Amino acid sequence: MAVSPNEPSNPKKPSDKAAAQEGVFLREVDDALREDEMMGFFKRYGLPLIAIVLIGLVALGGYLWWENNRKDAADARGEQFIVALDQLEANNLDGGDEKLAALVQDEGTTSAVAANLLRAGIALQQDRGADAIKIYAAVAADPDAPQPYRDLASVREVAANFDNMKPQAVIDRLKPLAAPGNPWFGVAGELVGMAYLKQGKEDLAGPLFAQIARDEDLPDSLRGRSRQLAGLLGVDAIDDVIEDKNKVKEGGDDASSPKAAPSAE
Repeated sequence: MAVSPNEPSNPKKPSDKAAAQEGVFLREVDDALREDEMMGFFKRYGLPLIAIVLIGLVALGGYLWWENNRKDAADARGEQFIVALDQLEANNLDGGDEKLAALVQDEGTTSAVAANLLRAGIALQQDRGADAIKIYAAVAADPDAPQPYRDLASVREVAANFDNMKPQAVIDRLKPLAAPGNPWFGVAGELVGMAYLKQGKEDLAGPLFAQIARDEDLPDSLRGRSRQLAGLLGVDAIDDVIEDKNKVKEGGDDASSPKAAPSAE
């Protein structure tokens, strides 16, 4: 039996059409539910989320602005510091002090601490000892200043005011720094040793001067003074000198001996 060309070769059953319609309906319902859920989420959390994003953007912008200003300020302080050093190098103490005074106004910065120390040095050169001592004392007592700067200020303050201080006050201030291995051992140790001498404690001063004299990391001038003081106090502090001379002598003998001469073969 022939099939009419107007009739479909595989007509869909009514049940298939209904299933397709049901699938489309379910998808539409699912999409609508998702849309409602998203709308509900944004209604509930949209404003807080937007606020958080805005706060984050404002905070980021503020940080970038602060960092840029901080860098610009640091660059400006650096340039001003260099100008002040140039003035001091040219022996223009008043001009250098004026430039440094402006840097001191930036409290809480390392530049301000360094500027204060330089100003104290200028005051000493201009015979303004009281002003120098006052500045050194302020830096030494500044909890925000770097510790090396505070230690330097303590040593310089005591050195500038040594004659007016009681020996025990000198010892109390500098004894923590007058220890081998400490960067300020030499200078602080010498001042502590002199304070011991003022107290008549030669048994403490002598060994301390001997320690300073034997420390090869210290300047020769300081070691020489300490060696002389230790010797006057009856403490042998020249072992290192004798050993050095013996080494040099032995090295010279070895170099001049036939055994040490290069072979001519």
